[in-house]
Amino acid sequence: MNIFFDCDYTIISWDSQLRPGIPELFQKLKDDGHIIYVWSGAGIRWYDLRKHKLESYVQDCFHKPLYDYKRRMVGLGVTVTPDIVIDDYPDIVSALGGIRVKPFVSYRGSDREAETIYHVINALSSHYYPSAAYSLPD
Repeated sequence: MNIFFDCDYTIISWDSQLRPGIPELFQKLKDDGHIIYVWSGAGIRWYDLRKHKLESYVQDCFHKPLYDYKRRMVGLGVTVTPDIVIDDYPDIVSALGGIRVKPFVSYRGSDREAETIYHVINALSSHYYPSAAYSLPD
């Protein structure tokens, strides 16, 4: 599956702390054959991925649309159809399908969202049929 992770407050906090369990989550997803993408409404975030040594897990980075999601993806250069979106913002998850996570504001020692994400994706992928997914407009 093409899995799109939001950057801010999903995998990285406001002060650039990495959410606990993200490297392990990305490794498991990659080992399971999923393709990981990162996008952000603030632009392309390779710098943050390199800072946290996540770039080897990520296929590509994109600018995330902030409204009219499906239509605006093409104009923002998104060349891949997301199969699942992981985000702290409910509107994009509702529009594109995915998992809404609690916003990661700062490390508090008890954040287990990465584990939950993996379990949900694992369950979904066993019932996923690509032909049922939407595709980007031409």
